[in-house]
Amino acid sequence: MSAFSWPVRIYWEDTDAGGVVYHSNYLRFMERARTEWLRAQGIDQVALREATSLGFVVRDMQLDFLRPARLNDELLVSVGVKERRSASMLFDQEIVCGGTTLVRATVRAACVNLDTMRPAQIPADLFPNEFPIY
Repeated sequence: MSAFSWPVRIYWEDTDAGGVVYHSNYLRFMERARTEWLRAQGIDQVALREATSLGFVVRDMQLDFLRPARLNDELLVSVGVKERRSASMLFDQEIVCGGTTLVRATVRAACVNLDTMRPAQIPADLFPNEFPIY
């Protein structure tokens, strides 16, 4: 799976005292990769909110931690669209280091009206270039 990848280097601030990445930081890396994936699709999240009050929030996430990342590792965080519904998208994500998968995740992001936090339909024209479903 590799529709889109975002590079991440591990710094001291990402690790615990033993130089191993603290588990919650993997969530930040995946969030950044999804944000950069949106940018690559031509979606400016600030403009989207200002024009429509819409945004995406994580609805559900399942993670499988396989191996740790360590200080100074160079990671690739991938984003692939597994499923698109009217008001949500299901992503497969992986964090890889040197060809070895460290973390696998499935993430459902819901489209919501950010003023009311109620589910909202994803605008049909939001993704003008259809992307591959994995």
